[in-house]
Amino acid sequence: MASLFLNLAVAATGLYAGFMLTFLVAIMPGLGALSDEGFTSAMRRFNEKVPGPVFLVLFLGVIALPAVAAFTEYGEDGWPLVVAALVCAVGSHLVTIAGNIPLNQALADSEGGDDSAARTAFEARWNALHRVRTVLSLAAFVLLAAVDV
Repeated sequence: MASLFLNLAVAATGLYAGFMLTFLVAIMPGLGALSDEGFTSAMRRFNEKVPGPVFLVLFLGVIALPAVAAFTEYGEDGWPLVVAALVCAVGSHLVTIAGNIPLNQALADSEGGDDSAARTAFEARWNALHRVRTVLSLAAFVLLAAVDV
């Protein structure tokens, strides 16, 4: 049973980290090449669609599954790695909740206004926060994958 939860934690965390990495290396650079109006419009649409059911399952799973795995009996050697992964995942979520989501909301609230000003207030800060949460998510994945069950 312990390996089931650990394997589910690895899978969910890997998918989530991959999603974050895709945004970092492909989506945001692509959007960065757009005009202010194109960028703000595209980000607003992403921000409407991303918190869908699949994303929410992953978002919750990267916390719940390692937490369950941490409390299952699979040996002392793996427990510190699972807890470290859980700390990274929680850190990533705190960045999302305290940083990225408020920026997303401010961008949504600015619709119909000055797209250049909205982009200036959003893009650099959002990307910096996103880099942090991507690194934390990738670290969580690596730590979980390193557990020897």
